[in-house]
Amino acid sequence: MERKSHYGTVTEALNDFRSQGYTVDFNLERNCIVYHLDKFHPHEFEIIDMYRYEGNSDPADEAAVYAIQSKSGLKGVLVTGYGISDNNLSDEILKKLQ
Repeated sequence: MERKSHYGTVTEALNDFRSQGYTVDFNLERNCIVYHLDKFHPHEFEIIDMYRYEGNSDPADEAAVYAIQSKSGLKGVLVTGYGISDNNLSDEILKKLQ
């Protein structure tokens, strides 16, 4: 994956990704990403683009925005805290998002 654009804020990244058809809001679970009842394990989706935002003054402001497409064609975004290290996430999903 190669970063295609650089943005000033997370909102700019989200707006641009949405204009490109990434309209679904994915969420993170232990070993997959989810959208409503659909679950996608790491081998079932690709990260098409990604943007990392680093806050100017507070490390808690850091975030990553992923443009994701599932193998079934569903396109959406996932927003996470930068440097994910949640013990509840599987090694496989952490590796995919790094």
